[in-house]
Amino acid sequence: MSKKETINKVFKAISDPTRREIFHVLMVASAAMSITQITEHFEISRQGVTKHVKLLEEAGLVKTTEQGRERFCESNPTPLNEIKNWLSVYDRFWNDKIKSLDAFLKQKPKKG
Repeated sequence: MSKKETINKVFKAISDPTRREIFHVLMVASAAMSITQITEHFEISRQGVTKHVKLLEEAGLVKTTEQGRERFCESNPTPLNEIKNWLSVYDRFWNDKIKSLDAFLKQKPKKG
């Protein structure tokens, strides 16, 4: 998957507040959780959680394994690095603009 595809999939995955919360629950848990355990944190059906997990999985933010009849999910924050790198361009842009503004404001007015 290209960087552009990864970024697009991650943005799509985290664009929904429920998916962001599912990812957060998995991050805080720091361990694999079953779909049933995840569902207990939300007021949506198991099927609804499964659909959200699938999108998170497609973005690489969640890894799912099967053990018997149950599916277990773990968070994988690594794809967020692509978003961080993408945003760093804009971060540098605004930092440069703020430094320029600061330098302009510190200039002494010319007497004339």
